[in-house]
Amino acid sequence: MKRLLLLLSIALLAIKPGFSQSQEQLKVISYNIWNGFDWGKDDARRAELQQWVAGQQPDVVALQELCKYTPEKLKEDAKSWGHPYSVLLKTTGYSVGLTSRFPIELKEKILEGLHHGALHCQTNGIDFLVVHLHPGSIQRRRDEAKLLANKIDEIRKQNSRYMVMGDFNAHSPYDADLYDPNGSLLTRMKKGDKGKGLEGNLVDGDFDYAVISSFLSLPLGDVVRKHTQGMAQRGSFPGRALAAVNKEKPEELDKRKERIDYILVSPELEQQCVNAWVGNGEANWLLSDHYPVIAVFEANELQ
Repeated sequence: MKRLLLLLSIALLAIKPGFSQSQEQLKVISYNIWNGFDWGKDDARRAELQQWVAGQQPDVVALQELCKYTPEKLKEDAKSWGHPYSVLLKTTGYSVGLTSRFPIELKEKILEGLHHGALHCQTNGIDFLVVHLHPGSIQRRRDEAKLLANKIDEIRKQNSRYMVMGDFNAHSPYDADLYDPNGSLLTRMKKGDKGKGLEGNLVDGDFDYAVISSFLSLPLGDVVRKHTQGMAQRGSFPGRALAAVNKEKPEELDKRKERIDYILVSPELEQQCVNAWVGNGEANWLLSDHYPVIAVFEANELQ
């Protein structure tokens, strides 16, 4: 009888897609690393970020702004945090990439119709779409969201486990009540956005929530929203590393935090998420102009 129960347990583990038989949790990180560490010139910051990621012991890492990166360079980063597998979107401009503890199957490099491009890979039974949307145009982001929504629709016909993660440069309707219309963030943005309309970053003096809303309606789950409260916890930009560049005090940067980086997941994965947060504490203050987004998924939360 004991032998039968043991065999049944092994069989149940074997049919759980998205997790290895010996794995109880899956930890993923999305991180915009800021101009590829100053286009490859800031080795010290690169080493510090590598050390931080290694300490997190992630299973999958999605990266944005891999400027002046080659597949070999991304492989070095991946190796530093224990990942033998990596894929780079491109070697020019603002690239994105994915690293993993598990073999990666490249599904598609999406370049047409996207400002920076997007990377679609599958690893450990989960489809990952790594994105970096247009930084300066609402209309362009809306167009990109439509294109990516079609890609996601194709993915979910084949797999119920998928994530879209990266720098969306867009704001969530879940955070709308957290932005003070007269606060330092919107006041600053209004000065530089006047008269731009949909070719800028504000609509009638407020953020555009249509882009993230379109992803949420697919539906995709915003895992950080469910595990955090307030912009102090959710803010992913600007990092304190910008203080010297912008000639601002760190406290001034903190006051105008906004959330533009996300991990959005399929309904099935949303049920498995046990924790999610933005790493905007002291350990990450100076590693990038963005803060990382982290999510943890539990294998035994399968329905």
